[in-house]
Amino acid sequence: MVMVKKSIKLAPKVPDAMTCEAAFRVLASQYLEQLAAQHKGTFAGDAASLHAMRVALTRLRTAIALFSPMVEGDDEVRLAAELKWLHAHLGIVRDLDVALERLAKMEQPADAVERTWRNERDASQRHLSRALASPRYRRLIRDLSAWIEHGDWSRKRSKGAVERRARAAEPYCSEKLEDWRKKLLKKSHNLKDLNARKRHRVRLANKRLSYAVEAAAKLVSASEKPAQRAMLTLLRKAQKSLGQLNDDERRRSLAAALGTEAGEGGLLLDAKQKKRLLRKAAKAYDQLAQLEPLKIASA
Repeated sequence: MVMVKKSIKLAPKVPDAMTCEAAFRVLASQYLEQLAAQHKGTFAGDAASLHAMRVALTRLRTAIALFSPMVEGDDEVRLAAELKWLHAHLGIVRDLDVALERLAKMEQPADAVERTWRNERDASQRHLSRALASPRYRRLIRDLSAWIEHGDWSRKRSKGAVERRARAAEPYCSEKLEDWRKKLLKKSHNLKDLNARKRHRVRLANKRLSYAVEAAAKLVSASEKPAQRAMLTLLRKAQKSLGQLNDDERRRSLAAALGTEAGEGGLLLDAKQKKRLLRKAAKAYDQLAQLEPLKIASA
């Protein structure tokens, strides 16, 4: 296992005027360290550690996606599948933690409902702990570390591959973030009419852009800091609303699987609450569309 500090930083420190190759290594290696730092607590069943581990994993996947033209290849495909495997194990326990947090805020939660959800959380935690203790997990951490430092992507000698690695990170990230913003705005068009599956895709695109903007924080010049903060504020507002809607859908699915009356237990959002959350997210996207493209340049 990678030995690291246990603190979780919002965005790793990225020196000015970096190449894409150097920027990717800084971001990916620090997010991997943040992920591995939460192994002990997550294995033991600590909800806060699990959440931090899942966030670090999402940030790592975002960094890989951000520099995908440079790092794509057979190893990237294989590792992406393994990261998806880990994400699935973390996700099911996190969903149950969110449900239990909602129950804890209720004045009189139904004892039978709460007991059922806690039992399922314990069972899912056992599956997660086995995954974290497995050779597959240890191999994943080891292979990721090696791939970030000297993977197949870093050894390609074609003209295009060399140019992608040597390109300045600032203009590349500016273009990539603006492309992701346009795609997010397109996906979120007529948000109130989208079904749960399509809203989930909007939420994932929102989260990816938000984490990428945070990752590029150290590349943004002082004059662009207000624009970066404005974009992040809107993305976080939309993410909060979409996250609550997604949590509600996950609770519905879990309740059906567990055979519990989630609605009677007070776990589900009503129509009025859902409508209000959709309005908030749609308003955030309307404002996001009015922002100027984020221009990243060395200070």
